[in-house]
Amino acid sequence: MTDLGLLINNEEVQATGGATFTRNNPITGELATRAAAATVDDALRATDAATAAFPEWSRTGPGARRKILLAAADKLAAKAPEFIEAMGHETGATAGWAGFNVMLASEMLREAASLTTQITGEIIPSNRPGSTAYGIRQAAGVVLSIAPWNAPVILGVRSLATPLACGNTVVFKSSEICPRTHRLIADALFEAGLPKGVLNVVSNAPADAPELVEALIAHKGVRRVNFTGSTRVGRHIAEVAARNLKPALLELGGKAPFVVLDDADIGEAVAAAAFGAYMNQGQICMSTERVVVDDKIADEFVAALATKAASLKAGDPRKGDTPLGCLVDLSAAQRIDALIKDAVSKGARVVAGGGIEGTIMQATVVDNVTPGMKLYRDESFGPVVAVIRVATTEEAIRVANDTEYGLSAAVFGKDLTRAMSVASRIESGICHINGPTVHDEAQMPFGGVKASGYGRFGGKAGIAEFTELRWITVQGAEHIHYPI
Repeated sequence: MTDLGLLINNEEVQATGGATFTRNNPITGELATRAAAATVDDALRATDAATAAFPEWSRTGPGARRKILLAAADKLAAKAPEFIEAMGHETGATAGWAGFNVMLASEMLREAASLTTQITGEIIPSNRPGSTAYGIRQAAGVVLSIAPWNAPVILGVRSLATPLACGNTVVFKSSEICPRTHRLIADALFEAGLPKGVLNVVSNAPADAPELVEALIAHKGVRRVNFTGSTRVGRHIAEVAARNLKPALLELGGKAPFVVLDDADIGEAVAAAAFGAYMNQGQICMSTERVVVDDKIADEFVAALATKAASLKAGDPRKGDTPLGCLVDLSAAQRIDALIKDAVSKGARVVAGGGIEGTIMQATVVDNVTPGMKLYRDESFGPVVAVIRVATTEEAIRVANDTEYGLSAAVFGKDLTRAMSVASRIESGICHINGPTVHDEAQMPFGGVKASGYGRFGGKAGIAEFTELRWITVQGAEHIHYPI
């Protein structure tokens, strides 16, 4: 068990009145972390600190920012054992998933470091004689970063690395589910030499989140908001940001379709579908939630997927002897179980898995899912995949798009021209041909459409999100003619 304070101006402080909240281990129920429960005043003090630090940090040269971010990548990687322990206690993550988080998050810091010299502008031809017009990008101000628990190192780092690279300061609101894991990210950056006030970390009791977030967004120093999490919460953040005229980058829920065309390599498709559906127990925004398979190969595909799912055992992540761990809490298990029971009551068939014991759920395949079932539409965010059979390619495209979400998708087929045509018609921010729906790289533009949010993390797309594009002109010696 670890006690954590707030981090304001590079100092650990307690919340007003010493208020705290706790996070329990999802397997044992034992206390995992006790953390400071910030009040609104605490959160505003953190934002004041970030606001005060902004002028100097925004003027810091790219070489200095790059050096800190590269050092932070090394510090983060060295903390892998600590991250594995923290994620195991707080979220029930397997050591493999935690290690992957650290690896990709380190790459994100290195990619952000490379962006410091790519924040470029342009000279734009002007119609005014003697005038030179510049389009330049400058740091925006304070960025409010809100990251979730499911891929906590990846998504925590993603929320703040590019903002820092661009010269912004950050208030990082850690997840109530994994405050210790998120705190380790800040520790790596501070150990790398991040100056006073550039990054401030606020933790809060779950019930206080709405009031706290509204106050943070309304603070005059905050100029950008980024949030990764549920569509339900994302809608609220979008509304608050809009009222305050603050741009928001939102990466929200998903219901990723995995389209299997009649000429697909079934072995490859099954391997990719299983990885996409069950990695981290399906608790990834990109997780494969719906397999849309052509009737002509459906029986063979479903049988192979069921066999694969049965081989992926879930167990206590502390033992490290199973590929799958546990769900984040009992309520998640109960919610997913209800979705499966609703589908079965309406004619679907469980062909693999379905077993739930506490927070441990076995990899599950539900065949013959139809639009009248909740599993067809609701994000399950668990180790269950719905199989939907279709008669034609046109029907496959229609079903793939028959969702409010649009984050990730996949298409499997040997005819690449046809597969590319199908991919181009799927309404999603990301689509992989002959690859899994779960895939991320630090330099790629990552984000969704429809109820999966808007804006893009990653690479140069992130620069556009976290800088202001300004038009500046310089008039030469030539006289300007004024009409009055």
